[in-house]
Amino acid sequence: MTPSQADRAQRFRALHARPGAFVIPNPWDVGTARMLAALGFEALATTSAGLAFSLGRRDGEAAVSRDEALDHARTIVEATPLPVSADLENGFGDAPETVAETIAMAAGVGLVGASIEDATGRPDRPIHERAYAVERVAAAVEAARACGCPFVLTARAENFLHGRPDLDDTIERLVAFEAAGADVLYAPGLREAGAIRTVCGALGKPVNVLAGVGPEPLTVEQLAAAGVRRISLGSALSRAALGAFLGAAREVKERGTVTFAEGAASFAEIEAFMLSRV
Repeated sequence: MTPSQADRAQRFRALHARPGAFVIPNPWDVGTARMLAALGFEALATTSAGLAFSLGRRDGEAAVSRDEALDHARTIVEATPLPVSADLENGFGDAPETVAETIAMAAGVGLVGASIEDATGRPDRPIHERAYAVERVAAAVEAARACGCPFVLTARAENFLHGRPDLDDTIERLVAFEAAGADVLYAPGLREAGAIRTVCGALGKPVNVLAGVGPEPLTVEQLAAAGVRRISLGSALSRAALGAFLGAAREVKERGTVTFAEGAASFAEIEAFMLSRV
């Protein structure tokens, strides 16, 4: 029996409340969602970059509309019984009212969580002023509380992804987002265990960290030891798959060989994930 949205929401919130850290991987289509569920992951999150790449577009340039992102999220929700959170970028608009509307629509497609970032999408002024960013988060929180299930709202401070590696400002933003009611705090782009530990120590609510960042990415165990409660992969799985695809295609084009096929998953193995709902 397909679990209700309320049941998924309760399970998702419980993952954040238990000791230790859990990994929330990011599928980019129904097939990858089913594979991740079958491998034993307990929740999923969409990836804006993975979706954009699958549509032949660039990420972060407003190339994917809100309707497209939410339609995509609905397919991920329907692919498995797992709780699903969505990367909703900056809420698809500057105004707090728009952000609130986006969260309400997200709950409407079956999502039980979503993230809202403080990035503007404009190269000349990439990050919203702090007070306005807090206002946007507060509006998102209000919409999340009104959706009728324990929707998990994640607030993101994007400094480190936009050339502003200011840890103090990042922490001040996250503290303000927490005070505004955000359930999870997230500063993508942090690389060092010390900085991550400092962020986690400054906050009273669960912290999400993006894994796989930097030349020597921290392991799941190291991130958990730093105080991280939730670990996401962002576009890493999508890029890993596309990297394998590019390597294989280049081998055929440039060398005329097909040795890549030796390392490919078998037809039967992949098909087994697709036979039915996981």
